[in-house]
Order: sequence, then C-alpha cells, then structure tokens
Amino acid sequence: MKHIIQITLISLLLFNCKEKTVSKPLKTATETNTNVLTTAEKIANAHGYINWNNVNEIAFTFADRRHWLWNTKTNTVSLFTETDTITYNRKKIDSINAKTDAAFTNDKFWLLFPFQLVWDKNVTISEAKNEIAPISQIELQKITLTYPNQGGYTPGDAYDIYFNNQYIIKEWVFRKQNQQEATLTNTFEDYKDFNGIKIAQSHKMAEGDWNLKLSNIEIK
Repeated sequence: MKHIIQITLISLLLFNCKEKTVSKPLKTATETNTNVLTTAEKIANAHGYINWNNVNEIAFTFADRRHWLWNTKTNTVSLFTETDTITYNRKKIDSINAKTDAAFTNDKFWLLFPFQLVWDKNVTISEAKNEIAPISQIELQKITLTYPNQGGYTPGDAYDIYFNNQYIIKEWVFRKQNQQEATLTNTFEDYKDFNGIKIAQSHKMAEGDWNLKLSNIEIK
C-alpha cells in the first residue's frame, strides 16, 4: 500500500502549469515606492527569487528516482537514471522528449514551487487570510492558487498554500480539479539555502512515514 500511495502521489501533481520561466527578478519593496508587491511575489522573494538571475545550473534528485541537471540559461535538461541518460532542450519539445519533459515539469514543480507562483500565467490567486493549517494545527496565512479550466496538463487544479509571517511556505493542500476535499496534504520542511535559493527538502504527510525528499541539490 505504501508503494501504491507513493506512485499515486508522484503522478498526482503532474503538470499543473502552462509555465513560462521568468528570468527578470522581482523588485523588492525598497526598490520602488509605487510598486506594491503581491503576496505571491513576497512568497517567491522570501524563497530567494530575487537571486534567480544569478542561477546558471540546478541539479537535484527527485524522490530517490530521477536525477536532473538543468542549465537555466540555455534551458537544456539532462535526466540520469541507472540505465540511461537523456538530454534535450525545453525550447524544442517533440514526441520523443515530451514524456521526459513532463516528468521534469512535475519534479521541478516540487523543487521550486514558490517560484511557480510568479512563473505560471493565467492563474487565480486569492487574497491572503489567516487560517488553521491542516497538519500543524497552528494559525498561518493562506492563499489559494487555482489553475484555469483549459490548458496545461491538469486544468482546474487548486492548491491551498499555508505560509508564516516571513512568507515561507509550511504546508499545502492539493485539490484535484478544485474539488472541495483534499487530494493530498503535506508539509514543506527541512529548508536549506542553496546560494540564495531556499528549498524545502522534505514533504511529509500527517500520518505514516511517507516523505517525498529532494536530495543531491546543487545550485550554481
């Protein structure tokens, strides 16, 4: 049963976004008196988005399954498995590399989710409000991210995002096709700073020993 849950979870979040990676950093509140940052921008910046332009390369392993190397400047991605190495450019997706890019999109979504809040276009983000987080049972701020009903890989999905006063994400609730009940609820923890980019390396459920880990992270 544990194995089934793990496989299901990894496939659940496959590819909610019609993504566009934005290289231009967000302005901080001190850079302009006229530009008030949105909550999404504050969350992204709290996790290091203001340093994104300095990133040239990211390597990471997803759930002890797939190891990735991503050149963020050229958008070249390499997947390393026990039996094979696949390299392709995300600017040229075809039928041969589409499945690999779908897996990368999913794994990157877990790795850099705070940045997806500003990368993903045509999404709806609610106003922030205080609410009791489902796992920790402490009061945190919450916004809801909802994807449009058309386009992307899983249209209409929603995420309830719980974050602290420093705008660091602590938990989320994934609701497939914006249904009322949670499809998946897990934590964001074991944060570590990688050259100015803060990444949650562990994602745990409330019960059991399930833990989706991101490991072997290197950011240059």
